[in-house]
Amino acid sequence: MKDKLIIIGASGHGKVVADIAIKMNKWQNIAFLDDDESIKTSMGLEIIGKIADAFVYNDKAEFFVAIGNNATREKIQEKLIVERLDVVSLIHPSAIIGTGVEIGIGTAVMAGVVINCSTRVGKGCIINTSSSLDHDNVIEDYVHISPGVRSAGTVAIGKSTWVGIGSVIRNNVNICSGCIVGAGAVIVKDITEPGTYVGVPARRVFR
Repeated sequence: MKDKLIIIGASGHGKVVADIAIKMNKWQNIAFLDDDESIKTSMGLEIIGKIADAFVYNDKAEFFVAIGNNATREKIQEKLIVERLDVVSLIHPSAIIGTGVEIGIGTAVMAGVVINCSTRVGKGCIINTSSSLDHDNVIEDYVHISPGVRSAGTVAIGKSTWVGIGSVIRNNVNICSGCIVGAGAVIVKDITEPGTYVGVPARRVFR
């Protein structure tokens, strides 16, 4: 393990990620890269350059992509992986992680999260504050699980889907890739077509 962590993205999500990294107490030095030149520090941590500067630190640091947008996060993280930079996952010390849980690289697990046994979380995911994933979930790459989401057992969520704050997903439900689930939605049956889903029970409102 290298003793320096570089976080790509210094805005709101980056601040939460930095807080996790600080509390993990694994790195002697934590810094940001961000393309917004008006930001000089964030969370009391220095911004040492732009995103493209990551490759200068290839042999000196580990990396985490703290970009909230799923597509942008994927684009940046996949480039880092191709260039063989060390991308790490960040797990808040208060998170409860069950037996047999797998968490991919570049995934953030926030404060108060519960991930129950035998669940698999892909790379580049956001498992946000106080959300819970019960047993045998499969969360594919670059999914964002928003704060307070409740997912019952044996749920599958496809790549790059965004599950809105406070949503509830019934057991044994599959959600396909590329969906947006609105805040407070209740998913009671499989979602097989990409689109935006809202309501109780959830229905598709946009393709």
